[in-house]
Amino acid sequence: MIENTPDIILNHVSKVYANGTVALEDVNLVIQQSEFVSLVGASGCGKSTVLRIIAGLGTPSSGNVELNLKERKLSFVFQDAALMPWANVSENVYLPLKLAGVPKKDALVQIKQAIARVGLEGFENNYPRQLSGGMKMRVSIARALVQKPDILLMDEPFGALDEITRSNLNTELLDLWHQHHWTVVFVTHNIYEAVYLSNRVLVMGNSPGHIVADINIDTPYPRSESFRTSTEYNKYCRSINEYLRVK
Repeated sequence: MIENTPDIILNHVSKVYANGTVALEDVNLVIQQSEFVSLVGASGCGKSTVLRIIAGLGTPSSGNVELNLKERKLSFVFQDAALMPWANVSENVYLPLKLAGVPKKDALVQIKQAIARVGLEGFENNYPRQLSGGMKMRVSIARALVQKPDILLMDEPFGALDEITRSNLNTELLDLWHQHHWTVVFVTHNIYEAVYLSNRVLVMGNSPGHIVADINIDTPYPRSESFRTSTEYNKYCRSINEYLRVK
């Protein structure tokens, strides 16, 4: 599944804010096409800053970012579902295409496909107040998928959900990734989530933010609940936890 051409390259990327805070220092990173890579680390270590710089929502103070976006698209899923409360599911999913100037009648098939991909058929006319937390996040993911992205950036999308919902969405996300071969960069505080989902886990330390470890998760897909209870899984989790302690 993994191609030879990288989708994302960060070369000596540093970020210093106007108040003098050094958020990132000399971050080097190569992510291949179709990889699922997670960033883990303590709050304030720069995980989200890395993601925003990749997305073009922030600029590095030094270094550069190379994205393979020729005929390839990028979408971002934020930590908060950030749905428009006055709009139903279909209208929320349509938003990126609307902003791109695509008429609603020309977008109906894409909207329907995106909603189906996240298992929300039958909820097209529901409003956010009528949805559970997990369903709202599904809408947020569908909104990202409606543009048919090749690169999917996800900033702690399941952090506010209960463990059962989170576990279910982890499995559903892996199923979608396996079907569509996206390149995924996934930010999380949760070691167990990162190991379950990823080809690679990048451990970040802080003061300033930097990568302290790049760990390959050499377990084949599809991954099931048996992987979560395996000795191998626990070994990876312990290893990452040790790196987090060292920082």
